[in-house]
Amino acid sequence: MTNSNVWIKTGLVLTYGESIDADYHSHLAMQLIWPDSDAMCTLNGETLQSVAIIDSRQTHCLSMTKGWVLLIEPSSMLGQSLKERLNSQSWVSMPILQGADIELPIKHQGDAFGHFASLLAAINLDGSLLDTDLSIVTDPRIGELLDELNLCFTASCTKPNQWRAKEVAQKCHLSESRFLHLFSQQVGIAWRPYLLWRRMTCALQMMMNGATATEAAYGAGFSDSAHLSRTFRSTFGMTIRQAKSLLISEK
Repeated sequence: MTNSNVWIKTGLVLTYGESIDADYHSHLAMQLIWPDSDAMCTLNGETLQSVAIIDSRQTHCLSMTKGWVLLIEPSSMLGQSLKERLNSQSWVSMPILQGADIELPIKHQGDAFGHFASLLAAINLDGSLLDTDLSIVTDPRIGELLDELNLCFTASCTKPNQWRAKEVAQKCHLSESRFLHLFSQQVGIAWRPYLLWRRMTCALQMMMNGATATEAAYGAGFSDSAHLSRTFRSTFGMTIRQAKSLLISEK
């Protein structure tokens, strides 16, 4: 049976895989890395023997024989909690609490987020922070905009050509300059790179559902599959072909 090794919900991308080998790259998501206890793992060439948190937009490379990777949008409550742990550092190693009940392998394919939430307690984090409704965004106009973008996770994607800053600003009854400032202030990320990240997430989700790279590229608003491939490699540090080996596993 074929099972997905990647789970996506609003603001989160969770992966459990083997032979993860990503070249130097950066993305707007924060990243939590959790190697299996018997795994070989290096981060930026340094051996990693515990859990690690990497801040948003930090260039890094990762090699891991087996384990979890969680990507988190910084505007989430979990992202803010991780920011506090980072304390202005680019990345930190997190100790696992002594006596913590840890079961790293996936027990239930359908409840990977629930399983990972239970693991967070072992590093003194509240698993309920994985709740997608928990966000630091307080402005209702930006909140409604994000809700509309989030429809991609439950319905068909809205074409990105409807998301130009000028058009979105008009929908929010703001000038373009005011919208761009407010969005960056509320989300902590400029509008254009944020939208690109969301398009990448949509393309990844489409490929998980069986779309080809070309179909995912057009569906997520990229000009062609080559454009998606270049962006994918710079964002995730691996080619789409390498990523596909992580997307599915034979059980």
